[in-house]
Amino acid sequence: MHIAILTLTFSLPGCGSLKEKRHRMGGLHARFGNTPSVAVCESGERDRHDASEWTFVIVGLSKREVESQCSQIEEKLERTVDARVMNIEKEFV
Repeated sequence: MHIAILTLTFSLPGCGSLKEKRHRMGGLHARFGNTPSVAVCESGERDRHDASEWTFVIVGLSKREVESQCSQIEEKLERTVDARVMNIEKEFV
């Protein structure tokens, strides 16, 4: 069993409220949380309207499978989220 913890920090330029932040970052649970091998949560910057941090825990039978899933998540987030990715941290445990 292989496990990766993927944490992404986002900047939301021009975001004026927490309601707008939820709208711009919305749907991450629905998009990724339904995958049995992925758990996702907003892990930081919850009270700031111009920043957000999300953590994904990915589990797989091989390191290659987990790395592939991490790459897919990163690519999809960069294409679909109305925010700028500021930092990506990946840890294997």
